[in-house]
Amino acid sequence: MIPRFKPDLDIRELIAAFSFSKKDDVKTFEEEFAKKMGQKYAIAFPYGRTGLMILLKAMGLKDKEIICPAYTCVVVPHAIVFSGNIPVFVDCKENEFNMDLDLAASYINEKTGAIIPTSLFGYPVDLDKLDYIRSRHPNIKVIQDCAHSFSAEWKGRPVHKEGDAAIFSLNISKLINSIFGGIVTTDNDELAQKIKELRSQILKPASLMKSFRRLLYLIAVYFAFWEPLYGFVNKLERMGMLDRFVRYYDENSIDMPEDFLEMMCNVEARVGLVQIKKYDQIVAKHRERAARWYEYLKNEKNIVLPPKVEGATYSHFVCLVDNRKEWLDKWRKKGVQLGQLIEYCIPYMKAYQKYKNGEYPVALRYSKTTINFPLGGDYV
Repeated sequence: MIPRFKPDLDIRELIAAFSFSKKDDVKTFEEEFAKKMGQKYAIAFPYGRTGLMILLKAMGLKDKEIICPAYTCVVVPHAIVFSGNIPVFVDCKENEFNMDLDLAASYINEKTGAIIPTSLFGYPVDLDKLDYIRSRHPNIKVIQDCAHSFSAEWKGRPVHKEGDAAIFSLNISKLINSIFGGIVTTDNDELAQKIKELRSQILKPASLMKSFRRLLYLIAVYFAFWEPLYGFVNKLERMGMLDRFVRYYDENSIDMPEDFLEMMCNVEARVGLVQIKKYDQIVAKHRERAARWYEYLKNEKNIVLPPKVEGATYSHFVCLVDNRKEWLDKWRKKGVQLGQLIEYCIPYMKAYQKYKNGEYPVALRYSKTTINFPLGGDYV
């Protein structure tokens, strides 16, 4: 069975993971990541959400309203809450997956500390509209959430450079990965220094046990995503027997992983270094496979294909359907797993009811109708 997503891993990552550890593996990874993204600083964290939490603290934001999408990964508002701030949710723009920036502008007030204009599924945020907001509110911090959009561009402008800082997630579902992990990038000398200071104060060094767990997880990934075996893995997942490993949120709680305050380990950094070298190839492959899906599905009925946006990096190929379960079942019989990447609208989750400040019809519809076709296999 072809899985809904598949990390681009081969023997090189495995060799790197088991190679002799160097004290500066994480530092080397940071330097190479910064170079690849064309920025002065890249600062590594155990998770992207940890990086966002520390970043907000480094910006001096506390008890401030942080504008973010209602339809995004729930770990974003988790980090906002853990940083001591308040998430303010904004609906998606119609016929797009990203936050409606026209609507976001209306939420800005004297309590607003930052805006996080996520570029979801690899689709670049509209930087023209963001420029307008920045020109009218120069004191508001702009944090580009690039977890899905490594080096995506809006009219030739790299999204991750258009703000005070950018955050990246590096788990196995992302374009490139370091097993787990996250990165904050910035060109601001003072901000980078403050982030590093807080990281050294708040995070503890990675333990040997964490390194061992990451090695075991990496090995398991190779077996789990092996296509002859994946049908069995998918069956276990549908039975709920793998929730401990694949379910990353609890609708009733705002929480963080147990090791979210434990530094990235050298094993992860070494895998990340291999992935950086493969980055251009991985992005080219995603774009090519997305083009194939556009062609393959163009005559399919009862499906809305994603918008074609120049500069998108297609972390996922996401479509809209009214009868999601039927689509999932139909394609599973063909030997292809379709995904439900974000099957929730955050303000409607029980844990976030107190932050709900209106209705979010577009985001709510997306949470019930999105499916993603695999870009990690060669079905089309």
